[in-house]
Amino acid sequence: MPDQESLALFIDGANLYASAKALGFDIDYKRLLREFQGRGRLIRAYYYTALVDDQEYSSIRPLVDWLDYNGYSVVTKPTKEFVDAAGRRKVKGNMDIELAVMAMELAPHVDQIVLFSGDGDFRFLVEALQRRGVRVSVVSTVATQPPMVADELRRQADEFLDLAQLSQRIGRDPSERANRAVDPRRPAAGVAAAPGAPVDE
Repeated sequence: MPDQESLALFIDGANLYASAKALGFDIDYKRLLREFQGRGRLIRAYYYTALVDDQEYSSIRPLVDWLDYNGYSVVTKPTKEFVDAAGRRKVKGNMDIELAVMAMELAPHVDQIVLFSGDGDFRFLVEALQRRGVRVSVVSTVATQPPMVADELRRQADEFLDLAQLSQRIGRDPSERANRAVDPRRPAAGVAAAPGAPVDE
């Protein structure tokens, strides 16, 4: 990939967290940024996640704050609570529309978009971006059972990057977990988190 190619990252936070967790490693977001800065001229790195508003402490808040100060553009919205047909309390926090709209807006300014998600609903977004001349790479994994990426999304992408193969380059060193416990200011720097997911497991 030529160095002068401009690119942007679009990270579906909950989806990336689930994929990394299924593979048994934590994302180091500093290393992730460095990895893709080395692949071209990085214009923007967006991270999308829903936040539970009525909680006194949100486990994802330290990560969101850290990302905000360390090169990421964080896009959040409050989760919505509802009761399903069976009477179960559910929490909904889908960021697909926000991600798709912002990707389309940025499309004229980049050569490539890297989408961190396995959600098949994004196939139509990928197709629309490609019609505008943007190359789209999808980052997810087929190394789990079942695979975390929808087959139609993987087929539509110009390039598929398996998270399992990227783990050595963007994963956090497991020894950092002990260091993080000692220094409370460091919890978010290398931890993958999602709505409702504890920062430390």
